[in-house]
Amino acid sequence: MSGHLLTRRRLLLATPALAFAATAKAAPPTPTGPVILTVSGQIGITNSPQGFEFDMAMLAALPQHEFRTRTPWHTGTPQFTGPLLRTVLDTVQAKGHTVRAVALNDYKVDIPASDAKDWDVIVARLVDGQPMRVRDRGPLFIIYPFDSKAELRDPRYTNRSAWQLRRIEVV
Repeated sequence: MSGHLLTRRRLLLATPALAFAATAKAAPPTPTGPVILTVSGQIGITNSPQGFEFDMAMLAALPQHEFRTRTPWHTGTPQFTGPLLRTVLDTVQAKGHTVRAVALNDYKVDIPASDAKDWDVIVARLVDGQPMRVRDRGPLFIIYPFDSKAELRDPRYTNRSAWQLRRIEVV
């Protein structure tokens, strides 16, 4: 195999979201563990009648990002780890302008899809290297890097954070 093709293949294998998008003929991955997140609405790829379902392993297989930030809900500056929200949306080929995050208790918050492009918002699955329990705002938490830019410390961004995330509706 030529060096160029080998490099391209490694890039595709190293980036599951891009690899999946580049191989449209391949069947989308399906969860083998409990479904932890369902993305529905205006999406181009589904793997179930409900939309696109992720288990924790599928989310962990996406490129991971981490940052430390102060929040109104934690002491100190915890480290959050998970895929970027934009990577999750790209994986399902989201087409809408609004991301409606729905929590386990059916709390809903609308997030402009542009936030996922403009900021490194993550779907955190770990805090300080540990999975989040439901009673600790887990298992998933949409979190902004509040300390990275002064403008992100505005209440409109803290209000868009959603813990105990279970569903994203793209509208």
